[in-house]
Amino acid sequence: MAMEYSGGGDPARSLALLWRTGAVRKGRSDLSVDRIVRTAIELADAEGIGALSMRRVAGQLGVGTMSLYTYVPGKAELLDVMLDTVYGETPREEPAGGGWRGRLEQVARENWELYHRHPWMLQVATGRAVLGPNVIAKYDHELGAVAGIGLTEVEMDSVLSLVLGHVEGAARRSVEAAQAERASGLTDEQWWQAHAPLFGKLMDPDRFPNAAKVGAAAGEAHGSAQNPAHAFEFGLQRILDGIEAFVRDRRPQ
Repeated sequence: MAMEYSGGGDPARSLALLWRTGAVRKGRSDLSVDRIVRTAIELADAEGIGALSMRRVAGQLGVGTMSLYTYVPGKAELLDVMLDTVYGETPREEPAGGGWRGRLEQVARENWELYHRHPWMLQVATGRAVLGPNVIAKYDHELGAVAGIGLTEVEMDSVLSLVLGHVEGAARRSVEAAQAERASGLTDEQWWQAHAPLFGKLMDPDRFPNAAKVGAAAGEAHGSAQNPAHAFEFGLQRILDGIEAFVRDRRPQ
C-alpha cells in the first residue's frame, strides 16, 4: 500500500492555502484552489493515493500541469488541503441523547463513515498534520463529547485519541477486506469456504486446542476469520466501557 505523509511540504505555504491568507493569484478563469482540491479528492477516492500526482490532477481537469502551480505549490501542500477538506465533512450536530457516551459513540461512527467514503485517508500518516480550519474545528467539536465530565485537558485529548485510534485501525481492516474482495472476486466468506478443507487438516485440536475451538466458533459466527464491522462495534463498546469506569472512578465517593 502506497503511503504519504501530511506536513511534507512547506508549512507556511500549506497554511496559506488552508486558511486562504495568501495573495490571490491570477491564472486560468476556469481554475481555482477549491476545484483543484476537489478533483484531487475524486481521483484519490477512485484510485487511491498512489494515483495522486499534479500531472494526473491536471489531466482530470483538462489543463497543463504547470497551470496548477499558479494555485498550489506542489503535491505535498495539495495533500494537506485535501485532508483538511474531507475533515470538514464530519457533522457538527449534537446527538439527541445518550450523554457523553452517546456523543463519543457518534464521533466514532462519523469517523468510521469518513474513512469508508475516502479510503485513501488511511494511506496518509498524519502525525505532522498542518492545522487547517476544518482540522481544528473537528478537533474542537469532538473534544466537546467529553467536556465537563471530570477529565483533565490531557485526559480529554487521550480519550479522544483512544477512540479515534480504534476507529482508524478497524476501518483499515474493513477497507482492506473490501479491496481484497475486489481484487480476488471472492468475498472473505467465499475465500475461507474454498480453503476450509485444507485449514481443517492443519488445525489439529490436540495440538492447538484453543485455536481450533475458538477459531471454529468465530468462523461460524462471522463466516470468515474476521468481521471488520463486528470488530469495530465490539471494540468501540469495550473502549466506552473502560472510559466509563475511568470517569466513574474519578468522581468523589
